[in-house]
Amino acid sequence: MANHKVVSREEWLEARQEHLKKEKEFTRLRDEVSRHRRDMPWVKLDKEYLFDTERGKQSLADLFEDCSQLITYHFMFHPDWEQGCKSCSFLADSYAGSAAHLKARNVSLVTVSKASLDQINTFRTRMGWDFPWVSSGPSDFNRDFHVSFTEEELENASAYYNYRKMGFPEVEAPGISVFFKDDDGTVYHTYSSYGRGLDMFITTYHLLDIVAKGRDEQDLPYSMAWIRHHDKYNDPNDSGSFH
Repeated sequence: MANHKVVSREEWLEARQEHLKKEKEFTRLRDEVSRHRRDMPWVKLDKEYLFDTERGKQSLADLFEDCSQLITYHFMFHPDWEQGCKSCSFLADSYAGSAAHLKARNVSLVTVSKASLDQINTFRTRMGWDFPWVSSGPSDFNRDFHVSFTEEELENASAYYNYRKMGFPEVEAPGISVFFKDDDGTVYHTYSSYGRGLDMFITTYHLLDIVAKGRDEQDLPYSMAWIRHHDKYNDPNDSGSFH
């Protein structure tokens, strides 16, 4: 950074205007990709999924509440873990205040994990979140939407994730899935995204992208190695593990 180019205000403005062309090009391309996403076909869901919620057992259709659209974030939190994944927590910090705004646009946002409801509520209280969070428990929801794997799949590097078979370091994976419910109560799967596709939902990363050093992760063991649960950054005993 010490040798970074320094110029006059006039030269900076010229460079900024040139870069603005690229930003506008990116914005137009993003709008095009979003239109294409909305035009994708849907899949009708015939399978029933039940979740443990603070209102008792609820179906996927129930999670929509009075909205016709539902976003579910697949939060990595296995029943054997003491806490939720730090990377999923990093992302959840970005959407924690979004539920009310989404409801105003006919969208419900629900976080889903395999951990028990008691585990979820304990961790959610610790993190200071109040968004809806339900347990998929023993249902097939996580498996069917490709965010839970067997030990055999991990050993054989055959976990199906991000639309291909691959190796994965954990039995749980992050993802986001979107659904639509019509007037007859029929539910359709409209979209899912995984891996780097979740990057666009992480506000902190986009703020880091505009500072001089950017994300500054190139010398780390892996890109998110620096992340901690937001209440652990000053804890010298925190190992930085996923969970």
